[in-house]
Amino acid sequence: MGEDGAVTSAPQCPDGPTPATRLIATDLDGTLLRDDKSVSERTVAALAAAEEAGIAVFFVTGRPARWMGVVSDHVQGHGLAICANGAAVVDLHAIDRHATDGQTTGRQPSGREFVQVRPLPRITALKVVEALRAAAPGTSFAVELTTGINYEPQYPPFFQDPGANVATAETLLHEATDDDSAPVLKVLAHHSELAPDEFLALARSVAGAYASITRSSPTSLLEISGPGVSKASTLALCCEERGISPAEVVAFGDMPNDVEMLGWAGTSYAMGNAHPDVIAAASGRTVANNEDGVALVIERILAERTARTEA
Repeated sequence: MGEDGAVTSAPQCPDGPTPATRLIATDLDGTLLRDDKSVSERTVAALAAAEEAGIAVFFVTGRPARWMGVVSDHVQGHGLAICANGAAVVDLHAIDRHATDGQTTGRQPSGREFVQVRPLPRITALKVVEALRAAAPGTSFAVELTTGINYEPQYPPFFQDPGANVATAETLLHEATDDDSAPVLKVLAHHSELAPDEFLALARSVAGAYASITRSSPTSLLEISGPGVSKASTLALCCEERGISPAEVVAFGDMPNDVEMLGWAGTSYAMGNAHPDVIAAASGRTVANNEDGVALVIERILAERTARTEA
């Protein structure tokens, strides 16, 4: 989800020649998706044109797999997406098409397939919960599993799941339940009084040694993953498997959970609506998500490729 910020009228591109693009890695909310969570016709066309030109497109998001129906029709041959800030690689071709954006249909959709999982160890998650309870009283937690989400009674009702277990984080992470063997993808921590960036800085100072901590919401909602797990590290693994170097990757993002990915990619763009930390991390800037900033850059990449071929 994006935040208000300056909007440029055209992409600001890195200086010098750009290596041939082999993979586009794009965040979803506040980046590829418009604010109404739709994918514009222009963006759909640009994604299809990139794939047709031999450029792989990876969606790299903080969303859980069950919220990927909004883009599952827009992946091509490989069908893969990086979800939960790098904690899971998911085959979108197998996602239950009855799952709708921002909602659940109970527990695990029948067709969903996790290709790779990089879990948050439960003992590590408990250390983070303990540290945040001491440093930021009033913090409430949710636990995101491969099977769905469970949460504390005080956790805000962002999206209610009728199949969720409701208990303290310590209980959810300790006690044997139907989900006791399901890997923990991330822990969510919410605070109703601290400012978002203040909460993030505090959490990193007291618990950053245990886990990767970031945020993608404009509210004070933190996302806690296993040590070393991020969009960047999982994207790097996927690219290594395909023989793709960072210099051949173009990445897009708008929020702090995109910062590492934008720094890793050879070419990166902050959206016109991006958080200041994202603007500082990216090598270029495009227009806002509501102005199809990702599509605009893809169109330029393809136009430049065509011009080189015809020269």
